[in-house]
Amino acid sequence: MADDPPDEATEGAADRALIDAAIAAMARAYCPYSNFPVGAAVRTDSGAVHAGCNVENSAYPQGWCAEASAIAAMVGAGERRIVAVAVAGTGDALCTPCGGCRQKLREFAGAATPVHVCGPEGLRRSFTLGELLPEAFGPGNLGG
Repeated sequence: MADDPPDEATEGAADRALIDAAIAAMARAYCPYSNFPVGAAVRTDSGAVHAGCNVENSAYPQGWCAEASAIAAMVGAGERRIVAVAVAGTGDALCTPCGGCRQKLREFAGAATPVHVCGPEGLRRSFTLGELLPEAFGPGNLGG
């Protein structure tokens, strides 16, 4: 039935596809100034995956983050609800979304939305958006 929760195999495959999309987007980043490529992917309630990468600009800080790029691709495709996020970056430290991107994600996702933080090798750690942005200001604060 449509109301049944997805089984673990289906959920795992969906998360793997989301993570793979973020890692692939990371490889396409335009980051000649920081040399720090980041990719992100969002899965919507329809099951579609939209990916984006960071795009830098010589007029710092006029570039944009991978998460913002993925959200823009989602909105451009006519979707409005994020059910899972993956962010991939290089280096040894976790590449979690910046503060601005956490707020951008909150516009389209709830506190329980999983955010999978990855490196080139795959998943490193998962959080909920609420863990990354506690007590967030969101559409509900404005009656939306």
